Amino acid sequence: MSQLDVHQIPVLNDNYVYLARCRATGATAVVDPAVGAPVLAEAERLGWGITHILNTHHHGDHVGGNLEIKRATGCTIVGPKPDRDRIPGIDIEVDEGDSYVLGEARAEVFFVPGHTRGHIAYWFAQSDALFCGDTLFALGCGRLFEGTPAQMWRSLSKLKALPPSARVYCAHEYTQANARFALTVDGANADLRARSQTIDRLRAVGTPTVPSTLGEELATNPFLRADVPELAAELGMAGADPVAVFTEVRARKDAF
Repeated sequence: MSQLDVHQIPVLNDNYVYLARCRATGATAVVDPAVGAPVLAEAERLGWGITHILNTHHHGDHVGGNLEIKRATGCTIVGPKPDRDRIPGIDIEVDEGDSYVLGEARAEVFFVPGHTRGHIAYWFAQSDALFCGDTLFALGCGRLFEGTPAQMWRSLSKLKALPPSARVYCAHEYTQANARFALTVDGANADLRARSQTIDRLRAVGTPTVPSTLGEELATNPFLRADVPELAAELGMAGADPVAVFTEVRARKDAF
């Protein structure tokens, strides 16, 4: 299996689109193209020929560039089977337990509903690369537009089980705002306090905070720490079920 080279493209206000290129074959996927023209221009600048689009879910800021890129390149669009009717131009449907090979780079597909009912994530183990859309953010998780807290906690639990070295290629630069919230529910966490200071320094000079590593998220992201007794105690919920703790954290974030 081949490894990936990953190139990050900032678009719109806070979105990240990714170009993921198989080193062995040159096959190149666009992950969640919010728009078309900037992605096509950047791929041309790099000399990377787009062969695929990998969509995680149906929202417009993740599929808005699908058809423009497909018209320009003839690429194959891969997306979530549960959302096939909402993915423009979809050619190949994938779901939990499937794998998809980009050139010679193999992705494992996880079904991770919560943010939407059909959300998926792509895990390229050989490259330690997790493309998780809006399910998991640096220091956050997606709003529950179409799912329940229990669904989202199950989804995040799947991602929690990946290696700590996994790089979390999420789709938005929300980290600084997420850190401000995280400190309100997990302020005794020394790792979180230190990370928040680092994030402030990075954003002050316009440096991306994404990707993070899963290890960083496990130590500091309150949405992944709903099963950690210290967080439950800080919320006044000692001994509570992780789903209840997650529900409380999500409710507080929605009102933050």
